[in-house]
Amino acid sequence: MPGETNLSLLIQNMQPELLQGEFVFVRFNRDLIEAIKFNPICTFNEKEGLSLILNRDEADLHKIQYESVFKMITLNIHSSLEAVGFLARITHEFAKHNISVNPVSAYYHDHLFVPAAKTEEAMYVLQGLRKLI
Repeated sequence: MPGETNLSLLIQNMQPELLQGEFVFVRFNRDLIEAIKFNPICTFNEKEGLSLILNRDEADLHKIQYESVFKMITLNIHSSLEAVGFLARITHEFAKHNISVNPVSAYYHDHLFVPAAKTEEAMYVLQGLRKLI
């Protein structure tokens, strides 16, 4: 089944879900095979090194340094990888409320990493956005 591309339907029907746990972004100087043992929820190979998103507890257990702590909100709607404006609309609304966001798009859903201290406000903004359409 193909993902949704209609922006209005995406906004109206998204079901933001706050996932359990806290997450951190870290850089890793070793190769992917070694990094996988940490069970990252996401990896990205940048020219400066390997970036990982880890559960904060796991990073703490392995004494991996990080700068900020995030919560993950999954937008439970099957958005197409070719949908136009979905994340732009959300990030614009977050910017108006001074909420930083690190979005990650996967095959079925978009995932938003927001500062842990701004989680409640981010969920409020997302629920409000659904009502505006």
